[in-house]
Amino acid sequence: MVESEATVRVLIGKVGFDPHDRGILVLSQGLRNAGMEVLFVGKFLTAEEVVAAAIQESVDVIALSDHCGVMRLIAKDILAELERHGATDICVVAGGIIPEEDKPALEAMGVTGNYGMGTPMAEIVSHIVERVNRRAKA
Repeated sequence: MVESEATVRVLIGKVGFDPHDRGILVLSQGLRNAGMEVLFVGKFLTAEEVVAAAIQESVDVIALSDHCGVMRLIAKDILAELERHGATDICVVAGGIIPEEDKPALEAMGVTGNYGMGTPMAEIVSHIVERVNRRAKA
């Protein structure tokens, strides 16, 4: 169960043309099992579509997944859209196939987690709860 006062709302979307969805489906179920509300908005989306849905649904977190090695580009677009809409209070986490050399740049941008395949669900859940709680205290 999530150690947060309110239910954490997570939007999961796949930006671009990455058709791989097994990991994101496992993540969705794992986050739901942890007591989070999960909105999976689908695949083949634009950053604009993901951010618009996140704002409309008042989510706490956008969880991005990429298996093509282009998370830096995806994250840059998502963060720019969040900034454009004044929604930088929405946390962004990422996972999938993320080149090790990209992880420090993603962290510097504010995209955290950056988990690879096989990461224990408890670690991901704990990280998301920590991010949301830290944001709430700021």
